[in-house]
Amino acid sequence: MPNPWMPQALKADLGDHAPCDPNFPAKAIAHITADRKATAEAPLDLVPFANLESFFAGSGRERAPHILWDPFTGVFAQFFPAPSRSKALFDADGGTRTNRAGAVVIQIESLFFPHCRVNGVVFARLVDTPCMGWSELHTWISSWGVPDVWPMGRPKSLSHNTCPADKWRAEGGWYAHAHVPENDHVDPGSWPAFVSRPTGPSAVHQFEPFPGASFFQVGRKSPVIEAMHGRLVTEDCDRYTSSARPDVWGAGDVRSYTAWQQKLGFEGSAADGVPGRFSWDRLEVPNV
Repeated sequence: MPNPWMPQALKADLGDHAPCDPNFPAKAIAHITADRKATAEAPLDLVPFANLESFFAGSGRERAPHILWDPFTGVFAQFFPAPSRSKALFDADGGTRTNRAGAVVIQIESLFFPHCRVNGVVFARLVDTPCMGWSELHTWISSWGVPDVWPMGRPKSLSHNTCPADKWRAEGGWYAHAHVPENDHVDPGSWPAFVSRPTGPSAVHQFEPFPGASFFQVGRKSPVIEAMHGRLVTEDCDRYTSSARPDVWGAGDVRSYTAWQQKLGFEGSAADGVPGRFSWDRLEVPNV
């Protein structure tokens, strides 16, 4: 059975699980948070990921999706397991039960609004962002049997285009929020293309698996630590005071890894400089 929880996501389980309807085919629903109204003439800064995570875990829990995705950093938070319904779609009484109309109905809110500004750069469409983490997200959703098709067409503009009821009942795949019956939204406006997934010998892991937190002890010498060192430097998280002994775990590694955790949005004790599985997977340390 596929993993109900996306391995790369921060688990923020809201409880209140409820089954989906297996009489309908598996679906994924693409949203954007659209939490600010900006224009090309008046762009606005992107809302911090932590703000939206707190919203869906708190006062916005009745509108929470399965996945909150930051396409600028590749960070995810997950609020419901895949087989449960989530609550990001309007669902009229006695209607289609939109949040449940599929063997799974996995809903993704991408942290994005048109003309958002990140590090001084303005992004008009979701597909203009780095779309970091999309490959992992797509792979996990595909593992739940959601086919790589857009029955209503891949979204290309912010426009409303409701799916006919018979098509919605009969066809699985990816739907824009703008396509869902009973809903009047126009998002997401665009969405990244599907990622091809190699099979066979060419599909071997190219990244170093997480060795466990206990691996990172003062004085530990390993080519894994040297490869990690290189990635931290590449990610502009270089807080080393010396280039000597890059394969030995020490204080410079702790400082640099803390910078990496902070770049991913971790704060306080969660950015302690000790690698965890989530942050390690996001670093993509080359296999040695």
